[in-house]
Amino acid sequence: MQNGSGNERVIVFDTTLRDGEQAPGASMTLQQKLQVARVLGHLGVDVIEAGFPVASPGDFEAVQAVARAVEGPTIAALARASRGDIDRAVDALTGARKQRVHVFLATSPIHRQHKLKMSREDVLRLATGSVAYARSRCEDVEFSAEDAARTEPEFLAEVVERVIEAGATTINIPDTVGYAVPAQFAELIAFLRRTVRGIDDIVLSVHCHDDLGLAVANSLAALQAGARQVECTVNGVGERAGNCSLEEVVMALRTRADFLKLETGIRTQQLCNASRVVAAATGFHVARNKAVVGQNAFAHESGIHQHGMIEFPLTYEVMRPEDVGFKSTSLVLGKHSGRHALASRLRDLGYELEPAQIDQVFEELKKLADKKKEIYDGDLEALLVSLFHRSAAASWTLVSLTAASGTGTPPSAAVRLQRRGGRAQEEAATGDGPVDAVFKCIERITGVNAKLRSLQIASVSAGEDAQGEATVDVESDGRRFRGRGVNTDIVVASAEAYLEVVNHIAAGRLPRRSPAVPEMTCGAV
Repeated sequence: MQNGSGNERVIVFDTTLRDGEQAPGASMTLQQKLQVARVLGHLGVDVIEAGFPVASPGDFEAVQAVARAVEGPTIAALARASRGDIDRAVDALTGARKQRVHVFLATSPIHRQHKLKMSREDVLRLATGSVAYARSRCEDVEFSAEDAARTEPEFLAEVVERVIEAGATTINIPDTVGYAVPAQFAELIAFLRRTVRGIDDIVLSVHCHDDLGLAVANSLAALQAGARQVECTVNGVGERAGNCSLEEVVMALRTRADFLKLETGIRTQQLCNASRVVAAATGFHVARNKAVVGQNAFAHESGIHQHGMIEFPLTYEVMRPEDVGFKSTSLVLGKHSGRHALASRLRDLGYELEPAQIDQVFEELKKLADKKKEIYDGDLEALLVSLFHRSAAASWTLVSLTAASGTGTPPSAAVRLQRRGGRAQEEAATGDGPVDAVFKCIERITGVNAKLRSLQIASVSAGEDAQGEATVDVESDGRRFRGRGVNTDIVVASAEAYLEVVNHIAAGRLPRRSPAVPEMTCGAV
């Protein structure tokens, strides 16, 4: 199907709620599933596979709830090749305006021999009978030949031809275990299109897994060979190494439409939001280096890359961050950054420094970057203060800390801090936990209040006396700061991390313009 652009339309079949949830540890509650389903509808997917109704009462209820709540996409339910499964799927789909029953049966010799204990003839009979029955109960029937990539091509073609005759409207060719490679998989699709009667009357679909890291590549190869539905999941979640990533395949089709001549109906500006919602619902965090939606997807630290991005963004980006939901490109300041990025960031913050001053800041930035992986704006401003207002910089150190928590009593802490050139001060507080209580004590002593965005704890050594590393990410007055502390006691490590941030914030509150340094000016921020 072509539109005004001349490109053919690819149907996006999302199986986050079914195959995605089958990933160990990714189970979602009913409310989480509904939230994800609504996000998928807003994203513009064509088909939502809402679950496997016969698997459990909870799965049935979830499919039923999605079918009633989400309008726009076709709602699909998975079923094995049995009447009981098909009936259960049809019942769960009641309420959906557009319904699809998705029947699957394994076809590969490995599955026939070791799982099904069936002959070729048995598989053919069961596949055609179940599809015919499903079609008698639902107008839209998809059939998946499980493990198609490891099935004999001639037998696969026979199965596909027979289920088309039985009434299937979509035929899915899965690479169930991620075994295929792009050229081979493309040839399998081309072979089916050449040899199967009636194949032009149905939608040919692909469903690829990522066991060898080739799910997106195999899906794109299949689409080039004539498939017109791609089955995928947000963030690539799914069994074992996951599925074809929705955001990656969609943006590949959009970015290389000049070559592939294909497009989708996905509202790509919603991709980042969908990614965050699915990550929160499944508990599977998105890797920083994840393509399209990862935190580093549009971040640049290398000085050479940053210079190129400042001059012309297309030098190092093939997509615009705004097209997938990011606000803008991020030029990250770190040990690989160059002077161009530093000067650009200083101007963005409102500072106009002389070249000699920029050189001075640059040298200190490199030293700081050896200790910190990423330099935030707050860190940079604290560095400016330490360079040009050194005598006025505030500094607090931890003298002592006690914290207590337990059942039946609110968590509490007492903290004693020493200010450079001043006397020690002590405060006590209660909180939601011992760490929260410690943070409140620090805030009361220093007078600095900040919004905690995240607190991460990780072990940096092994054994009973392992050291814990605490990393805090906070926001104050529109600036972000990161602090780090290491101690065998994670509460102490957290206090040290937070105190590092507090010292930076306190330093940044000093006047930006000093009479002793008139050439250091600050514009409106």
